[in-house]
Amino acid sequence: MRVPFLDLSRSTRELRTEIEAGLARVLDRGWFVLGEEGAAFEREFASALGAKHAVGVASGTDAIELALRALDVGPGNDVVTQANTCIPTISAIERTGARAVLCDVEPEGATMCVASLERALTRDTRAIVPVHLYGQCADMDALLTLAAERSIPVVEDCAQAHLATYGHRFAGTISRLGAFSFYPTKNLGAAGDGGAVVTSDDALAERLRLVRQYGQSGRYEHVRRGVNSRLDEVQAAILRAKLPRLAAGNERRKEIAAIYDAALADTAFRPLARFLGRSHVFHLYVIRAPDRARVQDELAARGVDTLIHYPKPVHGHPGYKDLGASGVDLSNSELLAREVLSLPMFPELADDEVTHVADAVRAVGRTEAIIARPGQSASAMSL
Repeated sequence: MRVPFLDLSRSTRELRTEIEAGLARVLDRGWFVLGEEGAAFEREFASALGAKHAVGVASGTDAIELALRALDVGPGNDVVTQANTCIPTISAIERTGARAVLCDVEPEGATMCVASLERALTRDTRAIVPVHLYGQCADMDALLTLAAERSIPVVEDCAQAHLATYGHRFAGTISRLGAFSFYPTKNLGAAGDGGAVVTSDDALAERLRLVRQYGQSGRYEHVRRGVNSRLDEVQAAILRAKLPRLAAGNERRKEIAAIYDAALADTAFRPLARFLGRSHVFHLYVIRAPDRARVQDELAARGVDTLIHYPKPVHGHPGYKDLGASGVDLSNSELLAREVLSLPMFPELADDEVTHVADAVRAVGRTEAIIARPGQSASAMSL
C-alpha cells in the first residue's frame, strides 16, 4: 500500500454535486467578481467564526497584507512575526512597505514565544503577526497582554487554523483582525487561491472593503489608496459547498491524530505539544525526528509519503538571510527546521491507510529508538 501525503481529488469527488451546483449558479448569473456568491460566503464564514464581518480577498498572503494596510502599517514601520513560518507571511508584511522582524518560538509546540517576541519589539513596531501554526493557536492571552501594554495591534495568521479555538474563541476572532488562506491544501480550501480577513470592527471592515478594490467607495470614486484583491465568484461558490463540512473534517483529522499518537508511544518520535485550552485542528500532523532524512526514506520504503513544514526558518533562505541579523536568538526555530516531519493528514484518508501509516511509524520509530540507545529494548525507552 502507498499512502499519499494528500489527495485533493477525494474531497472534490465527494462534493462534486454541490460544487457543480454552485458553479452553475455563477455561470447562470454571469457575474464573476464581488457578486452574490462572494457576499453569501462572507456572511456564512463570519457566522461560522462568530465574527461580524468576513472580507473575501484573493489569497491568504493578501489577507495579511490588507489587514496590515487597514491598520495603516507601511514604510517606516516594523512588524514582528515568527521565524518558523512560511515565506508568504513575510511577503505580506514587506508588500506594505514595512520591515519584517523575526522572533523565536517555544520548542514544544512551535508557536510564538512571547518572551522572544518582547525582545524583538522595537520603537518602530506597528503590528505583531502570530502564526497559528499546524492547526494550533499561539498563546494569545500572554501575547495580547504584551501587545496591549505597548499599544501594538495584532493580526492573527490563521492560514492553518480554520475553526481552531483558544478558550471559547475561534482563531481569527481573538484579536481585532484574523487573516485566512483558502489555498487548496487548507482545511477549508478552494480550487485556486483565495483568502479572507475577519473582524468584528465595523470601521476596519469598511477599510478592508475599500482597500481590496483600489480604495473605491463608488464607481470611479477612490477615497484612499488600495489594491486589487478580490475573492472571485467561482472560488466563493466552491468554498460555500465545502464550508458545511469543515467541522466534520476537522473532527476526522482529530481521530486520525489520536491513532498516530497511540502509534508513537514507545518510539523515538514525539508529536509537537498541544496545550490546554487550545483545540487543535491538525492542518498538519508534525513529529520531531532528529535523523529525519533516514526516517523519511524508511517511511517511503514502507509506502508512506511525508513532507517537511518547513525545512528552513525564514532567515535560512538566501533571500531573507538579513532577517536573522537582528540579534534575537532564533535557535528553537532553527532546531525545529532540522527535525520536523509531517505525516499524511487529510479527512478522506481511509481507515486502512491510517492504520498503515501508524504501523509504519511505529516500526520505524522503534528502530530509531534502538539505534539511538544501543543495548536497550524499545519498551525501556518509552517517551
